[in-house]
Amino acid sequence: MKVTLIAGARPNFMKIAPIIHAIQHAQSEGKDIQYRLVHTGQHYDKKMSETFFEELNIPQPDINLGCGGGTQAEQTAAILVAFEKELVANPTDLVMVVGDVTSTMACSIVAKKLNTKVAHVEAGIRSYDLTMPEEINRMVTDSITDYFFTTSEIANKNLRGLGATDNRIFFVGNVMIDTLLANIGRFRSNDEIDALGLKAGDYLVLTMHRPANVDEAGKLKATMDEIIRCSQGLPVVFPIHPRTAKMFKDLGIEAPNLYITDPLGYLEFNYLVKNAKAVITDSGGITEETTVMHVPCLTLRDNTERPETCTIGTNMLVGTDPKNIAPAMQRLFGGEWQKGGVPELWDGHAAERIVDILLKL
Repeated sequence: MKVTLIAGARPNFMKIAPIIHAIQHAQSEGKDIQYRLVHTGQHYDKKMSETFFEELNIPQPDINLGCGGGTQAEQTAAILVAFEKELVANPTDLVMVVGDVTSTMACSIVAKKLNTKVAHVEAGIRSYDLTMPEEINRMVTDSITDYFFTTSEIANKNLRGLGATDNRIFFVGNVMIDTLLANIGRFRSNDEIDALGLKAGDYLVLTMHRPANVDEAGKLKATMDEIIRCSQGLPVVFPIHPRTAKMFKDLGIEAPNLYITDPLGYLEFNYLVKNAKAVITDSGGITEETTVMHVPCLTLRDNTERPETCTIGTNMLVGTDPKNIAPAMQRLFGGEWQKGGVPELWDGHAAERIVDILLKL
């Protein structure tokens, strides 16, 4: 069996790594499965992509399509054109996409138009917020997917509601957590983090990159001001996304307890998260990682495609209104945060289940 694996952006690499390792293990046992790794180049900054191949022990991709930059439409079009050429030159039995980035949607479309089966890892999750490009990517991808690999029963129900039959839905768990649990003993500091003099459990980690939070200067400044005001003087460590940095540099936001860093590698970033008092973020994937590491998480979004992180885990939707930050921070510092549990099958073995199913298919 030949499988083409698609990775394009930072979140993809954490999801694809355990699948590659599970395929390699199956090969070592004499199983008939081969893979070709295609990097679309959607994230082209070294700190946003290349470091993950090194840190997570992923082989270098068989090809990098070099489709970084541009608008949503330009990037989608570039991936469509480049991946069509790639797939014609290297036919496969199955194209496997992960997550919800532009590469996920574009490569799925190409595969189906070339009559190639598509498998979607992390299928069925929904925020129902069509202002998010990721939601559109999810909806389009799932509408043409042949095999759905899901992280929760909620996702299964979403897919059934779209007409997907149970013989195409496979509840396998969360490959992001496979990577987390496989590497948690390897999390590490670096010189930049050491220089901050942080104490475990006595600082906050902040990430923001979504348009609703960072694309309007006044909104970004108000959010930052409120986070700093409510932090009770604890260090706020902010590894800044390139998208956010463009807007941030002109706002003149400074505070003695605010530490801006470049984007961090996977091992360094999760070292910070694991030892933080709490994380403030607008990321989806980080809410899964904080849930498993039992770290309080304040999500600066009005909705989430991962509701189990709120109902079972340590995540709380704060919303995008800066006024909502203070009550949430009061709850955090008052010791009233939910302890949280770990969702079913988030146990580090999702990729093994996926490969077992692929071999049966």
